[in-house]
Amino acid sequence: MEEKYISLWDKSAEENDYTGHFETSRDADVIVVGGGFTGLSTAYHGAKLGLDIHVLEAHKIGYGGSGRNTGLVNAGLWLPPQDVNKKLGAETAASLIETLGKMPEYVFSLIEKHQIQCEATQNGTIHAAHSLAGLKNLEARALEWQRLGAPVELLTASETESKTGTKRFCGGLLDNRAGTINPMGYVRGLARIALAAGARISTGIHVEKLTTENGLWQVQFGEQILRAKTVILATNAYTDNLWPGLKQTFTKINYFNIATTPINEKLYSVLPEGHGLWDTGKIMFSLRKDIHGRLVIGSMGSIVKGMEKMSERWAVRNLRRLYPELGEINIENAWHGNIAMTPNHLFRIHKLADNLYTPIGYNGRGITTGTMFGKVFAELLTGKEEAKLPVPITPLSPVKGRLLKQNLMHLAFTVNQFVKSL
Repeated sequence: MEEKYISLWDKSAEENDYTGHFETSRDADVIVVGGGFTGLSTAYHGAKLGLDIHVLEAHKIGYGGSGRNTGLVNAGLWLPPQDVNKKLGAETAASLIETLGKMPEYVFSLIEKHQIQCEATQNGTIHAAHSLAGLKNLEARALEWQRLGAPVELLTASETESKTGTKRFCGGLLDNRAGTINPMGYVRGLARIALAAGARISTGIHVEKLTTENGLWQVQFGEQILRAKTVILATNAYTDNLWPGLKQTFTKINYFNIATTPINEKLYSVLPEGHGLWDTGKIMFSLRKDIHGRLVIGSMGSIVKGMEKMSERWAVRNLRRLYPELGEINIENAWHGNIAMTPNHLFRIHKLADNLYTPIGYNGRGITTGTMFGKVFAELLTGKEEAKLPVPITPLSPVKGRLLKQNLMHLAFTVNQFVKSL
């Protein structure tokens, strides 16, 4: 039995939930497996370009990372631009960095154009220096972003204190392109506009098998089969065994979030300008507010309900360290989701077979990356060359020692959570 609400965002989103029961076996141009940012962006953009697209979601819209996301709409990749250059080469890196740099504005423009109810706030996000070493890293990032003409500002410790309300940081990097949303509201909005554009969406459909016959893909679930010329697997960190070897190409980690009840913002100055925040720690944490004044604090790892609600104690202790003056802190909601991490921290595009594609390994940047991939796949399927994709298509490459890495990271995150809950 699935939980009633998978996250705070699921409970608080103003956009209506969508449940589309399977009603037709009509063939499609494109079948998309996965009803998150990527799948629904593909459906919207593809339908706008005249494609007949059918999205199949195993659970509910936004059930995976899209509905469990922290909701930071960030520009660029997890890596700084200079590292992307080293890994992809100057030409490919420059194009990708430019594209991703524009994606927050594109996301917010979609929200505005279609009046998606998702608490959109485009005041920027702050990458906060937890140490002097972290500040040095941010200085290098700032120099490169500013060289590229991006509207980013390196903040002093006092400027960071003014914008965050805490003295705990040595400085910060403010990216004025970025912002925050209710991610479940956004993904439901994408479903709404995809349907309006002519796409079909069926929920509660768990795809079990993919085969080809007479040049068409046969997509099987239970006794049913749907046919399409092209299939897009848009499952990212929630990839299962549908395609052999695919889930072995990334390391799955958890990220958890804990939401408080609303604070009295007249008494307590926490992120007074509405910025989202994450820090430079190796095991990073994030902090933001929703429009009702709830604080949402998160970090790498999963919710630990035992040991006297360890995760909730972690949240309260960390909020007290940041904001000693806070009054009573009550927890309203706690959840975690999956992130697909690749060894080089770059997402990938795989062509698994003719007319079968998957983008995967978003490394925690799902909102802008998923929206982008939906747009570029729609363009690819209506005539754009594969060579114009954001990154080159690469073959599957399993992560060596993947399960060991996942287990070690899970242990490290749990230990970190325990220590910081004391």
